[in-house]
Amino acid sequence: MKVAVGSKNPAKIRAVQEVTNLLGWTIDAIDASSFVSAQPSSDSETRKGALNRATNCITHGYDLGLGLEGGVVDTKEGMFLCNWGALVTKDKMDFVASGAKILLPKDIAQPVRMGRELGDVMADYTDNKDVRKQEGAIGIFTDGWVTRDEMFAHIVKLLVGQYQFYQK
Repeated sequence: MKVAVGSKNPAKIRAVQEVTNLLGWTIDAIDASSFVSAQPSSDSETRKGALNRATNCITHGYDLGLGLEGGVVDTKEGMFLCNWGALVTKDKMDFVASGAKILLPKDIAQPVRMGRELGDVMADYTDNKDVRKQEGAIGIFTDGWVTRDEMFAHIVKLLVGQYQFYQK
């Protein structure tokens, strides 16, 4: 079975590999567009980005495509980090799942509200331009208890579990 993750981001690739290695699947990482804004700003837009990435994998000839997308959701309580994933099959079945949410500090949320990408804000905040490829905002604000690849791996487990359930 040919499986791809629609991203070249190392954190997303590690997340998918953590799960697919348990299944004996090998994956390819392809540069797949999300066709949403660089900083998705709602659950709906973030979910759509994940689904678009997964579908893009299928258009490149893969049997299964996995898409992962991070975004933010602004609520009356403040701005939350959000993460979505999608698994699409060549037979046009699709599965979606969402991950944990965490409230962003006000000094991080404000520049995002003004149009900056969270990854860029976090790079400035941590003085680490690769933070989005490493622990991510979730890793910073949980003091390393949950990293970006761990959060995405949880979503991948939800997706693969749904897929396997429907394959019975």
